[in-house]
Amino acid sequence: MRNWFYALLLTPFLVACGSGQGDDLDQFINDAGKDLRGKVDPLPEVTPFVPVEFNPDNGLNDPFKPRKAQTQAKSNGLQPDLNRPREALEAYPLESLKYVGSINKGKLKYALVKAPDNAVNQVTIGNYLGQNLGMVVDISENEIKIKEIVQDDLSGDWIERPASIALQE
Repeated sequence: MRNWFYALLLTPFLVACGSGQGDDLDQFINDAGKDLRGKVDPLPEVTPFVPVEFNPDNGLNDPFKPRKAQTQAKSNGLQPDLNRPREALEAYPLESLKYVGSINKGKLKYALVKAPDNAVNQVTIGNYLGQNLGMVVDISENEIKIKEIVQDDLSGDWIERPASIALQE
């Protein structure tokens, strides 16, 4: 009998908790979407593609044929030795080589360079690396300075271009 009394006593409280008015969060959600109107900008007009026919008479190089390096010296007199034997690190792009440390042997300083095949090679000043005829000109604790010799696209002259590989921490 006592349980029935408590049940009848708690019923009005439970009914009051379930009123249909909602709380502040329900009211905010209902009010937040009232003034919203979707506005989408129209898509830009698509211009038709106009193909251009390749004409080698305009002095342009054929983009589908590999260019060969010109072996004759141009006006600036800079000329790489294309007949020398290639070194192991010249097979890799400069961006794929990592400078991982340095060692001193007597008066010579060697840089330790890790290739993409995970082989660690010793290079010193005068060694070549990279695919652009890059020669090591300086080795410091933080970087390897390289002088690349590349061919200018417009004139065909050989030009020097500085590059470097920073120490990998």
